[in-house]
Amino acid sequence: MTAGAVAVTGLGVLSPAGIDVEETWRGVCAGEQTAVTDPLLAELPAGFSSRVPDLPLTTGYGRRKRWRLDRSSQLAISAAEAAAADAGLEPGGWDATRVGVVLGTSLGGAQTWEAQHRKFLSDGPRAVSAALLPMVMPNMPSGEVAMALDARGPSMAVCTACASGGTALATAREWLLADACDVVLAGGAEAAVTPLVAAGFQRVGALSRRTSEPAAASRPFAADRDGFVLGEGAGVLVLERLEHARARGAAPRALLAGAGTSTDAHHPTTPSPEGRVAEAAVREALASAGVTAADVDHVNAHGTSTPVGDATEAALLARVFPQLPSTTSAKGSLGHPLGAAGAVEAALTVLTLQYGLVPPTANVDAADPELEIDLVTKVAREQRVEVALSNSFGFGGQNAALVLARA
Repeated sequence: MTAGAVAVTGLGVLSPAGIDVEETWRGVCAGEQTAVTDPLLAELPAGFSSRVPDLPLTTGYGRRKRWRLDRSSQLAISAAEAAAADAGLEPGGWDATRVGVVLGTSLGGAQTWEAQHRKFLSDGPRAVSAALLPMVMPNMPSGEVAMALDARGPSMAVCTACASGGTALATAREWLLADACDVVLAGGAEAAVTPLVAAGFQRVGALSRRTSEPAAASRPFAADRDGFVLGEGAGVLVLERLEHARARGAAPRALLAGAGTSTDAHHPTTPSPEGRVAEAAVREALASAGVTAADVDHVNAHGTSTPVGDATEAALLARVFPQLPSTTSAKGSLGHPLGAAGAVEAALTVLTLQYGLVPPTANVDAADPELEIDLVTKVAREQRVEVALSNSFGFGGQNAALVLARA
């Protein structure tokens, strides 16, 4: 398995359950509900969201420069700094030319776009910030992280919708195996809880309308699921080649053993029937990791809480894994952070491998009886997991699957 594996040596996560890895892990393991009524979305049928609380100031920029960063970049920098510290790496103490950054996002600086457009319409072009473009461009979370941490190797933005975080991690693995870098900060960041974005998702029927109980609205794989809760967050993983980590005495948290990607080429928002093309990504990930489907003990599912999406993923899992590995979806607790989802969920999968604990799928007492799935519900399940799969699927039919293993 180690031939194509890279080491995960650091984690940084900001989520609606907390502003660090430990708070987020405690929250999802407790099945914490984070969706609340959102005053900014009050005029919408689904006027609730899951937001990151109390965003900390970043040490890389501080209070004076924070004004010129979209919230997505602020989240990205905070997560990247935390991940580097967790890995025992310090900017200035590494060969900056051998450190890469690849971060995913779905919508880039969505909050800035909307706010500045309102200023343009109300007050004219002179009211628009001179920092508008570097705040909204989707490559800026990667670029700002590189500047904050002095990472001068390859830098890239990945935009594969809700698969972006997973695609970024797959890309980072390729860079390391090609010896393009020694270290890569990889993951995703998203801060797109805005009225326009929410209205767009509402119009395609993707959001839950459970306005009477927002906290319980996200219900992945439940029989009464009716859509997802719009969320935000960031997840960054420090990846290194195994020999590099060992040379500096770093103990990997886990291994990113394999990755696979595919594109449905079917429909802008609806997955291909029965997930047949997404299945190809899963099988590619298994093959690249040198494992079989029978080796997989656990799946951290994409599981958004949409009727079609969850049914499609459950059918895929039952077809590939007849042993029905334990399955969970963090979106019941955290909502859906779009382009950050794959990275946040990969980080949670790493923690499952480390601690032998599978978080429950919040808000679900039992899985939809029509779905063939071993869904962990109500309480966290103790389980020694050797090999796990983390899935991410996005609009446009873009799919990413990651195989992670115990170090």
